[in-house]
Amino acid sequence: MNKKVFVILASVMFAICGYAQGGDLKQTVDEGVNKVQSYYNGGMYKEAFEKLRSIEGIIAASGKSQQEKATGYYKTARERFNMYMKMRRAASAQDHLNSMEVHANNSADEALKNDYLYNKTIYHYTFGQNDKGNETFKVMAAKLTAQKEYKKVDEVYKTLIANGRRSGSANLVAQSYANYMAWKDSVSVIKHADEIKALKQQIADNEAAIADRDSSITSRTVIIVALGILAAVLAAALLLGAVILLRFIATTRKQKKTINLQKDNIALKAKFISNMSAQLDPTLHKLDPKQPEVKALMDFSQHIATLSRLESAEQEEIETEEVQVDSFCEGLAASIRENVKPGVAVKVNAPKMSIRMNKEYVSHILQHLLKNAAEYTPDGGHISLDFNRRGAHKNQFLVTNTGSVIPEEERDDLFKPFSKIHDLTKGDGLGLPICHQMAQNMKSDLYIDSEYVKGTRFVLDIIC
Repeated sequence: MNKKVFVILASVMFAICGYAQGGDLKQTVDEGVNKVQSYYNGGMYKEAFEKLRSIEGIIAASGKSQQEKATGYYKTARERFNMYMKMRRAASAQDHLNSMEVHANNSADEALKNDYLYNKTIYHYTFGQNDKGNETFKVMAAKLTAQKEYKKVDEVYKTLIANGRRSGSANLVAQSYANYMAWKDSVSVIKHADEIKALKQQIADNEAAIADRDSSITSRTVIIVALGILAAVLAAALLLGAVILLRFIATTRKQKKTINLQKDNIALKAKFISNMSAQLDPTLHKLDPKQPEVKALMDFSQHIATLSRLESAEQEEIETEEVQVDSFCEGLAASIRENVKPGVAVKVNAPKMSIRMNKEYVSHILQHLLKNAAEYTPDGGHISLDFNRRGAHKNQFLVTNTGSVIPEEERDDLFKPFSKIHDLTKGDGLGLPICHQMAQNMKSDLYIDSEYVKGTRFVLDIIC
């Protein structure tokens, strides 16, 4: 028997024995689900699916009520849904979303039903189904708002916005923010109405208490004065609330307008830069390209246009193709061997296998990193290009060199364009920002390995 399979079976038997002794199905499922999350967050999808099957075996054998079992099955279905969302497999995610709906209804648990609506909303926005996402979100927000769970609704909206920012989905951020602002406007009115109703009820209760407890004129006079003061405070509070509400609505509308202006500005900037580059190129080509300043201006114009084009195309679908990893890496390494200093070794560690990726973007990024490594690696050093498979849908390229370590305080600005003024004859500083934007357009990531201290190591994570 395979050792890994034996270990997994042993852990399942141990969990079943532990459950049989304690009988706490919820704790067993929750602990198992936490383990599943650690597996697939680390790219171990196969182990995560195996663990889910073992948890479902425990649920089936538990002898608990159908409602308790449905709660457990809902949690395992949700983890499968989360994995397929990370893989961006819409059909499989939809199947498990349907299972979540069935289990949530069978559990008769309102919290699970609300959680289902939350995940359904994320699914629609993630795969561009904005109308369905808006419809589902309105249902969820209406339920929680009717239950006066304002804080929960607020947290859900903020979670969706943060989700969109982490995933780089401008569509999800824009849709979530627009819904959030509209909801905040309506809830502010509801809250003020509730406060007024509560204060009126308090006044009515106080008047009833006065009538029941003390009928003397003196007591009534004191209470009437108190009520007058309370009414004055109420009027002042309402006035202040109205001013705050009006300011909030004005600020919200201004923020919405700012977001729309930013989106328009990005498109206009791309168009302007493209036009400017088209007008500059004929003039620059009339000059002597052997002059360092002219060559620098030509490169800068090209880089600006490339970066602008990539930023405006961030939400477009990127085409992929099958690429043989070993020959692809060997070709990139060969292209820079003539540029390395004497005694510098260039090594490639890549298996004979193929993966799907955008060859143009990945080739541009790795070639730029290798050229930089060739420039900064001293005599007798070494440069390496490595490939690692980190999971079923995650691949990793690493470019390492033994040159000087980039100071930590400079790392954050490496991928930001125009973060400092450059002498254009020595480079415009746009190479790494262009590479980083290409990685983002592929829904991937480019970063420096902060734990590598013998030189510099860049990591390109490709999600496929």
